[in-house]
Amino acid sequence: MSDERMRQRTDSADRRTVERLVAAWLAETERHDPEAAGEARDGWERDALSDRSAQDLATWVTARVTDTGFTEDEGPYVAGPVRITPADKDTVHAWLRARGHTV
Repeated sequence: MSDERMRQRTDSADRRTVERLVAAWLAETERHDPEAAGEARDGWERDALSDRSAQDLATWVTARVTDTGFTEDEGPYVAGPVRITPADKDTVHAWLRARGHTV
């Protein structure tokens, strides 16, 4: 497989990860701060999150990592509405940085 094709597959997988997590973040934000959720949803739909929304997303995904790879003996289980791995968090942070946000 060519490097270009591999990059496209990776970009597509990364986009699916970001979409999955942004949907969960927006749903949670809507329950707690409808105004912020509206602003974030508008920015997401335009592919132009505000700096505030981008920072909120970065913080949210970091705080919500649920799949730490630890066993029950090694660390706590973190309950959440979606499975979020450390790699998922890194994907969201990289996606935000690629759009000019400081994370």
